Amino acid sequence: MSQETIEKIKQALEIVRPSLQMDGGDVQFVNWNEKTGILEVALMGMCTTCPMSQITLKQGIEVEVQKLAPEVLEVKAV
Repeated sequence: MSQETIEKIKQALEIVRPSLQMDGGDVQFVNWNEKTGILEVALMGMCTTCPMSQITLKQGIEVEVQKLAPEVLEVKAV
């Protein structure tokens, strides 16, 4: 597991975190699978019940993570 990639992922999550927290939510790193390119995150707080969470996940979190870590092919909430 590439520690460098994990650090880039965590850096990207810190970028999106304030926006999520403003709405009472948050995101937490769970797992990075280097072979599949899938990043697993846990949505927390208001994000767990928000009907817009899938849009936030794909158009917010995934886009921001891929800017810093293009090796991430997909972000999934677990």
